[in-house]
Amino acid sequence: MSEPAERARKLDAVDELAGKRAEFVLDDVVYLDGNSLGALPAVAPGRVEDVVRRQWGELRIRSWEESGWWTAPERIGDRIAPLVGAAPGQIVVGDSTSVNVFKAVVGAVRMAGQGRDELLVDATTFPTDGYIAESAARMTGCTLRPVAPADVPGALGDRTAAVLLNHVDYRTGRLHDLPGLTAAVRAAGAVAVWDLCHSAGALPVGLDEHGVDLAVGCTYKYLNGGPGSPAYLYVRREVQDRFDSPLPGWNSHAEPFGMRSDFEAAPGALRGRVGTPDILSMLALEAALDVWDGVSVEAVRAKSLALTDFFLECVAAYVPEGRVECVTPVAHGERGSQIALRCSPKLSTSFEQGGAPIAGDVMKRLIERGVVGDFRAPDVLRFGFTPLYVGFADVERAARVLAQTLA
Repeated sequence: MSEPAERARKLDAVDELAGKRAEFVLDDVVYLDGNSLGALPAVAPGRVEDVVRRQWGELRIRSWEESGWWTAPERIGDRIAPLVGAAPGQIVVGDSTSVNVFKAVVGAVRMAGQGRDELLVDATTFPTDGYIAESAARMTGCTLRPVAPADVPGALGDRTAAVLLNHVDYRTGRLHDLPGLTAAVRAAGAVAVWDLCHSAGALPVGLDEHGVDLAVGCTYKYLNGGPGSPAYLYVRREVQDRFDSPLPGWNSHAEPFGMRSDFEAAPGALRGRVGTPDILSMLALEAALDVWDGVSVEAVRAKSLALTDFFLECVAAYVPEGRVECVTPVAHGERGSQIALRCSPKLSTSFEQGGAPIAGDVMKRLIERGVVGDFRAPDVLRFGFTPLYVGFADVERAARVLAQTLA
């Protein structure tokens, strides 16, 4: 047994989260793509079957009340709240991440008030966030300025209305300074909107502690809610009465069954609702959240850093020098729960086929050998580490197979 393999065995033996793996439906594949789609929690299929056969099939419309369908958005929001450092009553689940980004950005500009007509957006953001920010800027009469997260404090001014930022860069896995950037935005009189898609469920966020006003996130990555599971919107309690959603719907009305022609926003975070909740996927998400029972985010973060540290050590030990370069920060305070490796241009001769991205072909070969990650064109391999079900033996195997693939 190699030295890294022996170390992996010892680390798995003392892993306090190792037992959680049994709560997921997994096979012999090393699954390092939980930063795109989390694995299936074993409890979810039975719970979804009950929702379909009994709640929908037998109770039918009675389930809105008897099965708690109507209150699911805020009830499930309260279950997510501890995972992002929020007290109850501030998160509502529903709609997609994109829709919630739109609600939050336009709502932030409206909260900022008169005289502020500039919207800053993370220059490295996920494309959809950028598209929505550009549309929101047009609709609100704001000028849009893409700015690197580190440069945001110097770019803020008395005309800045809102700033849309990613907690973790989806390409590189870089963790941005949420506390410091939030404080800078608030000091400038603007409103910060944070996208938590690549951090929620992987590391402590501290929304309440750090005074974040608005945040959004998906639930199908580290929260394992399933493909297309509904996203969530966080509205800090102190600003809820000022949050003016650009998508008012009957579900966000103070009297949803009053069928009044005039709109009156519901109290609290409920004003973040829009239309009828997507019950099937929402209750699948609720079931998936059971895997978090008895788990602290701090323990998850500790294991995440240990896994990613070990992966980098194994890559250094196994992969021939010069084949890949790590673009994820080494410093723990700047790293999310993924490692991004840039493929060397020297690999193009043996891997690039018909103009296809090098990383795409490398990842295809890795998947054929039982190591599942993903890539971002043209040359970045992404490996996501979900501490609830990834072990150290998985990490050692992934690095070993990567070395064999690149040899």
